[in-house]
Amino acid sequence: MKMGRLFVVSTPIGNLGDITLRALEILRTVDMIACEDTRHTKKLLSHYSIKRPMTSYFEHNKFVSGRRLIENLKEGKDIALVSDSGTPGISDPGYYVINLAIANDIEVVPIPGASALLCGLAVSGAPTDRFTFEGYLSPKTKARKDRLNELKDERKTVILYEAPHRFLNCLKDMKEVLGDRRIVISRELTKRFEEIKRARLSWLIQYFTEHKPRGEFVIILPKVE
Repeated sequence: MKMGRLFVVSTPIGNLGDITLRALEILRTVDMIACEDTRHTKKLLSHYSIKRPMTSYFEHNKFVSGRRLIENLKEGKDIALVSDSGTPGISDPGYYVINLAIANDIEVVPIPGASALLCGLAVSGAPTDRFTFEGYLSPKTKARKDRLNELKDERKTVILYEAPHRFLNCLKDMKEVLGDRRIVISRELTKRFEEIKRARLSWLIQYFTEHKPRGEFVIILPKVE
């Protein structure tokens, strides 16, 4: 029996119009869609009148669910892997099942599209010739500061993600470790309340003390010259 294919499908990071025609075609024709949150993905599918079976695949069930997905793929079923937003496998548990599929000689097919880190970088004004993606820093203060110390003299543009409830503390740690550098932050990219700010850390700390951080953040640290 021919094995199925695992399609790694990028979905919108905000605006539902930011999905490719090819992604829609794949979502309409696969046997199953593996979702980080089925409720979230259902909104996207409903918007485009797509009705396909969904199954849950997220951080806390990735081992059990991942093995189940591999068995379905071995049975010949085509599966689309999606995250809540953006490209699966980037700072999310999609990495695990993708590698499991590769280890089982299952074809993994990329369906490109939106990516918060690339969107944030593209509009930042920071050098884009060389950059490094760090994902989320540790939620623990000491570990976060230790990593920032390691990045302090980085000669490439650095891209970080941060959650709203940790964002202000992250900025304060950055100012302590990196000094009052100019950085770029983006939040709610492609959504109604999209916000992009280019400023020194001291100004951003004051601003977000007065305005509660909301939404997921992309933080850009321009390279040290």
